[in-house]
Amino acid sequence: MAVVAVLAVLALVITLIVLLADSGPSARPRCTITAPPDSPGLPATWTLSPEQADSAATIVGVGRRLGVPDRAVTIALATAIQESGLVNLDYGDRDSLGLFQQRPSQGWGTEDEILDPVASTTAFYEGLLQIPGWPSMDVTVAAQAVQRSGFPEAYADHEPEARLMAVSLLGQAPGSWTCADLPATAPEDASAAPVAALASSELGTTRLSGEQPAEQGWAIATWLVAHGERLSLESVTYDGQTWTVASGAWATTGPADGRLSLRRIGQPG
Repeated sequence: MAVVAVLAVLALVITLIVLLADSGPSARPRCTITAPPDSPGLPATWTLSPEQADSAATIVGVGRRLGVPDRAVTIALATAIQESGLVNLDYGDRDSLGLFQQRPSQGWGTEDEILDPVASTTAFYEGLLQIPGWPSMDVTVAAQAVQRSGFPEAYADHEPEARLMAVSLLGQAPGSWTCADLPATAPEDASAAPVAALASSELGTTRLSGEQPAEQGWAIATWLVAHGERLSLESVTYDGQTWTVASGAWATTGPADGRLSLRRIGQPG
């Protein structure tokens, strides 16, 4: 009888352990960038939150719309990493706000304009391009010429990861950007975050399907994945490679045809 009681208690303990394990926290959503082979100076991988990935995609997307050189994109990313950690902050030192911690009192715009990531990123690029000789400057010097920070030496600390993000989001490292464990739920309002409207404001185009040149196609595909949580994307396909929210990874799903397509969660088949 005692043996039966002990076995019953053990069974109850095992059941509780299993239930607690099943009810534990789910995997944290994250985006990971993997450097191409033989990439000296770049970290092998870099991991961001979906919020940070979303901000990085905006910074690079706006850079593509404005046609700025790749070097400017790296400087912008390094600056935003240092200033805000790629988070659109509604606070900061004195009246500093946003991704770049720009100040209304210093002529960067109104609070609403600075808290608009597209507007604040555009203002940063415009400020950078006005600096004589900026392309030949170190990241720290160029960023400081725009920002006038109290800690100018810190910008260079973030150049490696900024370069990695730029390479991936500019389409120069196919399949290097993945986002895993994103919420696989359809938006309550299908028009809440229109893909075409976001693409127009950031990339300057609404052409997100069909045949695309290789670098451009991968740039747009990567931009989509980085915005995957905001846009509630189920899948992105380019050139026979598909990322899905279910797998969180890229896989070969067809021939290399140079074609781009996407599907939102809950979208009719």
